[in-house]
Amino acid sequence: MAEKRANGRNLIMVISLGVLVAAELFGVALASGWALAGLFDLGPIVAYVLMAAFSALAAYALLNLMRRVIRVERLGA
Repeated sequence: MAEKRANGRNLIMVISLGVLVAAELFGVALASGWALAGLFDLGPIVAYVLMAAFSALAAYALLNLMRRVIRVERLGA
């Protein structure tokens, strides 16, 4: 029986996609928390809470995206 090997190109593409999307999502999450707190003059503690809440949403979105990408992409040869 043949041993399954990972398809290198697809694996690199999936990892690169994850890094790129993670940088974008977490950048938007942190900037949104900072901007909303600054816009409504909510103070630094609320800014950190908003950043954490938006970052949790970004992590959830990234997790769902990566699960779907891994399911669709053929990583095995």
